[in-house]
Amino acid sequence: MRRARKPDTAESAPVEVTVTRLGAQGDGVAGTDAGALFHVPLAAPGDRLLVRPVAGGRGASRAVIVERVADGPGRQAPPCPYFGACGGCSVQHVADAPYAEWKRGLVIEALARRGLAAGTVAALVRCPPGTRRRARFQAWRRPRGVALGFFGARGRRVIDIESCAVLAPPLQDLLAPLRALLGALAPLRAPADAAVTLCDNGIDLTLGLAADPDLAARERLVEFAAAHDLARLSWRVAQAGPDAAPAEPVVARRAPLFDFGGVGVHPPPDGFVQPTRAGEAALRGQVDSTLAGAVRIADLYAGCGAFGLVLAARGAAVAAFDIAAGPIAAVRAAARAGGFGERVTAETRDIARRPLSAEELARFDGVVLDPPRAGADAQARALAGSTVPTVAYVSCNPASFARDARTLADGGLRLVRVTPVDQFPWTAHLELVGEFRRE
Repeated sequence: MRRARKPDTAESAPVEVTVTRLGAQGDGVAGTDAGALFHVPLAAPGDRLLVRPVAGGRGASRAVIVERVADGPGRQAPPCPYFGACGGCSVQHVADAPYAEWKRGLVIEALARRGLAAGTVAALVRCPPGTRRRARFQAWRRPRGVALGFFGARGRRVIDIESCAVLAPPLQDLLAPLRALLGALAPLRAPADAAVTLCDNGIDLTLGLAADPDLAARERLVEFAAAHDLARLSWRVAQAGPDAAPAEPVVARRAPLFDFGGVGVHPPPDGFVQPTRAGEAALRGQVDSTLAGAVRIADLYAGCGAFGLVLAARGAAVAAFDIAAGPIAAVRAAARAGGFGERVTAETRDIARRPLSAEELARFDGVVLDPPRAGADAQARALAGSTVPTVAYVSCNPASFARDARTLADGGLRLVRVTPVDQFPWTAHLELVGEFRRE
């Protein structure tokens, strides 16, 4: 007979702890007089807490707060009424100064674990709340109505929200009407989601639905787009895998537009873009300064060309590579429309599985790469064995960046500087750009 697993909330005797620092995910790291170590969600530096250890997890034990005995100097009142339930922001309760120190420290610690100098890390670039231009809302239709928001902390329950402190106002304003729309469209207890992107000329909305909307539903979508002045409204199958068909536009009232440093780009539905304008500008500034003087540049994981197109507009010959066909088509079209199409080539290619070899890289004197969270392990090894003199590496994960930075450094590409950019305030997510130059 198979023994039942103990639940994650198995009862244990409470213990008193003091929080000394924040861990990599924003949990408080706390110790007891006996030397036990716990990760405690919603704890702040300096807090004295009565906590209850819980079963499960790997590494240090987890614990939940039973009582806050004394608040530490690192604690503040969280500004969002959904804090603690919503899984979107995990450190709103941490005061600004220790928060900024912790966020920059994520990069310093990741580099130190790989034997790379912390002195290369610049000051944290801050992007204020209320400026995020991209989000993916989750929806679940229940008998009493649609819950629309984000998944809860440590779970898949949808937390219904009326506002969000990090989103730009036009996206917040869409929450209530979008909830009503999905209530009319989504079958009972069927998953749905909504990807919203605030472009320079309006909102681009892509709905994830359980099934192809019929004629009546499509008419309702067209009416919704007009009523809320959307640039475009598309649909795709909810929770579809990576090989699913691309989103289908239902109505395009105008082509969604992004201005990438003076270059206009029309992205595909649900196309990737940096989450804030200020963050994108900060990353681009570091990429531009790193690759100043390079005349032949490879743009790897190019997306819609936020970095490579600007370099091409300024005179460089750029070869863009990305796994998705839609963004690559957008890069080609933007280069032609900008009058520098002859300086840009764009190719659909899975860089993770088929990285550019050292021989292919030999024709470039600069590389910019912006991989997903897993990093660019194979491509970093190829770069390390190449003759490329300069690399600008944009990352959304300090741990995978540090791993790849170690590879590049071992291949003779010295890490000159890392600039962390906080585009996801009150979370453990962090963007950065690293400058590498061959010795």
